[in-house]
Amino acid sequence: MAGDGGGTYPVIGGGDASKRPVAGAPSSSDGACPDGYDPLVWQARVDLAACYHLCDQMDMNEGICNHLTVMVPGTTDRFLCIPYGLLWTEVTASNLLLLDDAGNVLEGEGTIDATAFFIHKAIHKTGVTCVLHTHQPYATALCCTKGFRLRMCHQNSLRFFDEVAYDPVFNGLVLDDTEGDRLVAVMGGKSVLFHANHGVIVCGPSVAEAFDDMYYLERCCKVQILAMSSGEDLNIVSDEVAKKFKEDCASDGGKANWAKLHFDALKRGLMRGPGRIFRE
Repeated sequence: MAGDGGGTYPVIGGGDASKRPVAGAPSSSDGACPDGYDPLVWQARVDLAACYHLCDQMDMNEGICNHLTVMVPGTTDRFLCIPYGLLWTEVTASNLLLLDDAGNVLEGEGTIDATAFFIHKAIHKTGVTCVLHTHQPYATALCCTKGFRLRMCHQNSLRFFDEVAYDPVFNGLVLDDTEGDRLVAVMGGKSVLFHANHGVIVCGPSVAEAFDDMYYLERCCKVQILAMSSGEDLNIVSDEVAKKFKEDCASDGGKANWAKLHFDALKRGLMRGPGRIFRE
C-alpha cells in the first residue's frame, strides 16, 4: 500500500527488493501471448519491457533508478512498472509489476520506487497512457541550466513546438500525492516536462509514441548543447514554420505511424542480442 510521505520513505508493494522479483504473470519464451492471458495486456507488457531495454542501450537511464510506466489496456486505474532493484537489462514482460492507484501490487513480486508511484499515478489519472521519466544526459543537462529551454533551432526540435512545460521548482524527492499533483498542474496537459535540477517526463498515447518522442527529445537536446558550446548564437526557426512543421508531422497519423515503425524496428534489433528476453 502507498505511504503518506509523512517523514519516511514510503514502501509501495512488498517482497524483498534486494532479490530479483519473480514473474507475477504467465511467461512466454517465444514472445507469444500466454494461454488465458489478455493479448492487449500482454502486448503492453512486451512493449514496456522493450522500452526499458532500449533506454538502457541508448544511455537514457540511470542505475536502477528512473521509471517507465504504461496503463493496463481496458483500465483507468492500473499501470505496469519495473520492480525496484532490477537492472533495466533484466526486465521482461512477465516480471513487471501491475499496480492499482492505491499502491496495491496486483501481479508480480517486489516493490515500486515511491517516486515512480506518486509521479506516474498522478499523470495516469489525467488519462495519459504511457509515462516515461528519465535523467537522460543531454535533456537533463538543459534542465540544469538557468535558461533551461528547448530552443527551436533544429528540425527535431520542431516536433516539440509548444509541447514542453517547464517546472523551475525542485522540491526534492516526490514522496506524496501533493508533489505528484503539482507536477501535473505544471504540465498543463503538455506531453513533455522539463523539471529543473532533475530530468524530463515524456508522455504519449502508446509506448511506441512516448519512446519515439523521448528518443528525438534527447537528439535535439544534444544538438542544441553542441551548438551552444560553439559560442555562436542559436539560429532559431520562426514560430510560423515550427508550427507548420509540427502539424505536417501529425497529419494523417504520420507521426504515430513513424513511431510504430521506429519502435518495431528497434524491437527487431533487440531480438538479435541479449535483449531478446524482453518478450519473456
